[in-house]
Amino acid sequence: MTLSVDIHKRLGEFQLDAQFTLDRGVLGILGASGCGKSKTLQCITGIETPDTGRIVLNGRVLFDSRQKINVPVQDRKVGYLFQNYALFPNMTVQENIGCGVRAQHDAKERQEIIRTIITQMQLLGLENLKPRQLSGGQQQRVALARIMVNEPEILLLDEPFSALDAYLRDILMTDFHAFLASFKKDVILVTHSRDEAYQLSSSLAIMQQGHFAACGDTHQIFEDPGTKEGAKLTGCKNIVAAQRLAAHTVLVPVWGVSFNTAQVVGENLCAIGIRGHSFLPSCRENAHAVKIVEKIEQPFEWVVKFHFPKQVVTSEAIWWRLPKAGGPLVLPEQLGVLAKDILLLYS
Repeated sequence: MTLSVDIHKRLGEFQLDAQFTLDRGVLGILGASGCGKSKTLQCITGIETPDTGRIVLNGRVLFDSRQKINVPVQDRKVGYLFQNYALFPNMTVQENIGCGVRAQHDAKERQEIIRTIITQMQLLGLENLKPRQLSGGQQQRVALARIMVNEPEILLLDEPFSALDAYLRDILMTDFHAFLASFKKDVILVTHSRDEAYQLSSSLAIMQQGHFAACGDTHQIFEDPGTKEGAKLTGCKNIVAAQRLAAHTVLVPVWGVSFNTAQVVGENLCAIGIRGHSFLPSCRENAHAVKIVEKIEQPFEWVVKFHFPKQVVTSEAIWWRLPKAGGPLVLPEQLGVLAKDILLLYS
């Protein structure tokens, strides 16, 4: 076990209760704004102090409220990349990186450390430029270089792509994937983007109102989020109250339909989720007649909204997503969905 966190902190009406362990790899923490993601990272790095709890990194106790241990930020060996990178605007690339080098190194050692990390982070030729003269990707690499000069034992990334436009974000995520593979140490990535979480995380935690609602393998969480919040955060548009009818059957009263499920339905089922891409016109499994409400053209796919015939008229339309086929969109009279694609949600 590399990192163990069990902390509690009250902030006004908000209560943070973060409990998790990390043992090799990249842990993504996915959650809506204000759910406590960044506050969790700040407690690990020492910027914030929990009211109670314990944080252990590689066998070193960083915080323990009972033993009154609270290791200072500079001694934790935790690298923290802020959302806006926090570069000093009036300093050059070399000077910004130099701020991260620990004071015990002499001038010659400092310069050698800075030169080495500049080469490793592909910043050669930019040494004398200031942050405003750099692209978003270059600024990110400078901020990472400033962290890496001290060889942190773990890297905390606080929404590292939030300040970038969509085009640059897609490019940098590919580069970042390679960087994380080369880092060889544990990483925690905080994000509200399901794409970032899916592409960069080996394990995933769903955070909701200050606590972890689910935690596990990233692909498994996307396939079976287990909660309404998890389904929503992983991109499911169709989430609706449902009831258990039998071991493998659920009823959706507001839609006026029932579905067979691959998983055994628990007694405490409260809702189901069906992703927009899961509806199939040629599927006979869980097939029902549909009434098309709206057709929306997007750059690379269609969004078709529909109702089931017995659906409550005032309820929200159901989303069906399908790729463009290059020709006119022929809308079906019925849609089916595989039993394995019915997401069972319990809270």
